[in-house]
Amino acid sequence: MNIPSLLTELALPTFFSYSSQWRAPSLANSHLCIQLPLRDMNSIRYVDQMDLAGKRVLLRVDLNVPLRDGAVADDSRINAILPTVRYILEKGGMPIVCSHLDRPGGKRVPEYSLRPVSVRLSELTGKKVDFVDECAGPKAEQAAASLTSGSMLVLENLRFDPGEEANDDTFARSLASLADVYVDDAFANAHRAHASNVGVTKFMDQTAGGLLMKKELQALEGVLEKPDRPLVVAIGGAKVSSKMATIENLSRVADRLLLGGAMAFPFLRALGIDVGDHRANGEAVERARRMLDERPWSIVLPDDFAVDDGGRREVDVKALPSDKDVLDIGPRTIERFASEIRAAGTIVWNGPMGKFEQEGFDVGTRAVARAIAQSPAYSLVGGGDTNAALDRNGLGGSISYVSTGGGAFLEMLSGRELPALKALERPKISA
Repeated sequence: MNIPSLLTELALPTFFSYSSQWRAPSLANSHLCIQLPLRDMNSIRYVDQMDLAGKRVLLRVDLNVPLRDGAVADDSRINAILPTVRYILEKGGMPIVCSHLDRPGGKRVPEYSLRPVSVRLSELTGKKVDFVDECAGPKAEQAAASLTSGSMLVLENLRFDPGEEANDDTFARSLASLADVYVDDAFANAHRAHASNVGVTKFMDQTAGGLLMKKELQALEGVLEKPDRPLVVAIGGAKVSSKMATIENLSRVADRLLLGGAMAFPFLRALGIDVGDHRANGEAVERARRMLDERPWSIVLPDDFAVDDGGRREVDVKALPSDKDVLDIGPRTIERFASEIRAAGTIVWNGPMGKFEQEGFDVGTRAVARAIAQSPAYSLVGGGDTNAALDRNGLGGSISYVSTGGGAFLEMLSGRELPALKALERPKISA
């Protein structure tokens, strides 16, 4: 039987209860009111609160875009920062745009130059955009000094200089010398402590967040501090160790925590389900056990999966073969997750439910994406693979807010302090 007809036959499944201690109750009976601490947005000044007339503005953005044949292949990241660029220009400021692209390792790699990005930025804004092939030094200083009202400049890839990732004070001071005002609009890089988003703030009196940064923080504040209940969070992906802190933090605020992909294995193992030592062991299992003991009502786990057995084969969670790759959630889990999403007042999603890039194993990820897109609830989605899954299914436009952050998005959900945000908090401007 194919997947669509199987789901039709399933109707309402019998929910799988793994032990006498673990059974998720109805959302109607959830009364979780715990709130997560989140950085006070008022502690950061934003670009729309600043006097920019006649000032050179060092604008840190995330232009880490894919290039193909010397041109920008996907300009979504450029489009995301256009409101800030246009605002600075409209207010008489002169943007000096800086970003990294890929990982050149502190040396000049021609194929990672930002020159094609400057060309696309000019096309999108309809403005002349100058480009300088260094990010600090005499040529950059001269180019910055030559800016006039209505003009803008793009610096070369910040990571061509080893001082960027080292958060080197000398490099940071060189960047600061180019401008009068610093604006950080690179939320996606806010979890990194680099010279262009942390070190530079020590050498500038006027610093602020950009309009994209403001939108990102508003979206996260809304879902973590004052969500419409029930708050349903779906977490998937393959890197368990990088997400356990996120799961722990969200389990304290979510009414439902749907765990797919490899994220489910430590929890299943903690409940006595044989998932294989190679899939879950050690610290992750102990952390999962503590969460199940402390907050069992919020955690929803798969009760079937799809394995690669020369093609897609669905198996019960209690019958996982140790010699087959588990690449997706199964049909009963799909229906359970979709049901929880339909009942949500607010939805957060990070991480695919399986290896959605492989034919036959995109079913779970696509079903979760569609359920979220069809929900009238406010939805926040973030993460590179998650956003790619939305794009693959043409659903990005049906999500309330799609975050530009991957690592930064997860760090915020984990309740950790982001270095770039802390750097913006220092009181540098008098009222």
